[in-house]
Amino acid sequence: MSTKNPGNFEENLNLDKKTLTSLRWIAIFGQLVSIYLVEFLLKFQLPILPCTFIILVGALTNLYLQLWYNRKELNNYYSSIILFYDLLQLAALLYLTGGIKNPFVIFLIVPAIVSSTLLHLKSTFFLSIVTAGLLGLLTIYHLPLPSPGSLHFHVPDYYLYAVPTSLVIALIFLTYFGARFGTESRKKNKALNKLEEIIAKEHELETIGLQAAAAVHSLGTPLSTITVIAKELKKEIIKDQKHAKDIDLLLSQAKRCSEILKKISQSEIEDDKFISQVKIQDLVLEISKSFEEITEKKIYLNFDKAKHEVLINRSSEITYGIRNFFGNAVKFSKSKVDVVLETDPKITSICIKDDGPGFPDDVAELIGEPYISSKYQNLNEKSGLGLGTFIGKTLLERNFAKLKFSNLAKEGAEVKIYWDTQKIKI
Repeated sequence: MSTKNPGNFEENLNLDKKTLTSLRWIAIFGQLVSIYLVEFLLKFQLPILPCTFIILVGALTNLYLQLWYNRKELNNYYSSIILFYDLLQLAALLYLTGGIKNPFVIFLIVPAIVSSTLLHLKSTFFLSIVTAGLLGLLTIYHLPLPSPGSLHFHVPDYYLYAVPTSLVIALIFLTYFGARFGTESRKKNKALNKLEEIIAKEHELETIGLQAAAAVHSLGTPLSTITVIAKELKKEIIKDQKHAKDIDLLLSQAKRCSEILKKISQSEIEDDKFISQVKIQDLVLEISKSFEEITEKKIYLNFDKAKHEVLINRSSEITYGIRNFFGNAVKFSKSKVDVVLETDPKITSICIKDDGPGFPDDVAELIGEPYISSKYQNLNEKSGLGLGTFIGKTLLERNFAKLKFSNLAKEGAEVKIYWDTQKIKI
């Protein structure tokens, strides 16, 4: 899978201010509790005043964010600055409390991991380099680990160097995983938002149809009243040619409005009868006919194995989903598309085959995912980023369908959409 924007530099990525400040308050409270427990409960010796000062400075920065920073979200730049400061603050605390020997040193890799999930790759790379450098410095330069009395904690050099090495390895692994997870999550969210937008538009069209029916019913009576009064007025002023022409125009426009409303009413009645339920054969036939009107390529329907009558809800989601795969097959085929419908008491399936180039081998396993592209440029120009396939697949899966994508033995691709008949049947 390739992407045009691996670093996400063009994305408008932000951190929620409320979430960030809440997490920082938890960290500040935890740091204060830790140093005061060690100092006063365990009676270990540590530089309590410098540690307290460093933590209080962090608290002041969080108060500024919470009370005086007016925006609800921090953009990538400001988020990176805050995470960088948190990194330096924690490194300073670790320097005063044992450096790499301090068991809390693992928290040093947290800012880079947060960045890898929510911010640009450039910010993550910067924070990761700083983290690795600080781990190296804390290995060499640090004050002694707090301990009771004259007891001092000593470890062999190989162990001392193994700790930062393991943390750097963990940092690389977790930031890579976080970056991949964050990128994929944003892609899915973006695609799902597009999907919801399409569904909303489909439902809006249905709502407009219902509103049109209501308008026909509501406007019919006043329009008839206008026509009757206009005819009576014409009788009264038949000798007044000037006003007679105006009355004729009024009657002609009223008649025109009546004809328009009549057409809308008839269309709505037909839609109401057809939209609630339909044989799956009729739905496939309707979708096929819509493509035959806009392409010279042949679409062959095979209903020989569709002996079992299956009624399906003619929802916008199912119709859009099936239409999407019909459209893809027509677009990529050379001359024909074969559609085989099979129905039986257990399984109902629609198999769509084309004689085109088939699914590219480098993205065959990713078909159905959003924002994918092939190394074959001629296919990319037709296929785009796979968003339509993702939307169609998701819409059908939401309506209990399962999908299977494969290449045919000779040439072409095959998409099989199938349902448990008991789930699809009304």
